[in-house]
Amino acid sequence: MAEPAFLGTGLAFPVRPDLTKALPTTSGAEKVRQSIWLILATAPGERRMRPDFGCGIHDLVFQANTTALHGVVAQRVRDALVTWEPRIDVLDVTVEAPPDAANVLLIRIAYRIRATNTAHNLVYPFFLSEGTGV
Repeated sequence: MAEPAFLGTGLAFPVRPDLTKALPTTSGAEKVRQSIWLILATAPGERRMRPDFGCGIHDLVFQANTTALHGVVAQRVRDALVTWEPRIDVLDVTVEAPPDAANVLLIRIAYRIRATNTAHNLVYPFFLSEGTGV
């Protein structure tokens, strides 16, 4: 089954040439997944021509890893995806910290692509106090 044109085609993320020195493209559900990843990886203010684009979790990088922080992260992720990714319905966002890594949050996102009504999920690792060697 062909992917709907609404999902689009664009440069693959991260943008880097392949072995033939061409810039690879991606489309369909993979393009949507990469777009979600890009939204989460971009801090507001990082893009000069669109300073409000991105997800506000980067302001929380040095916060204590508590359940309150997990709730704030989940809400910011949900808000960013609702604002910046119109091709999906956000079904659920949960945040958990693995017991063996106190400085990592695993952000689990369940979403449905509207054009195809297919459910997908993504796990985005978010590092607290990055670079401390903990």
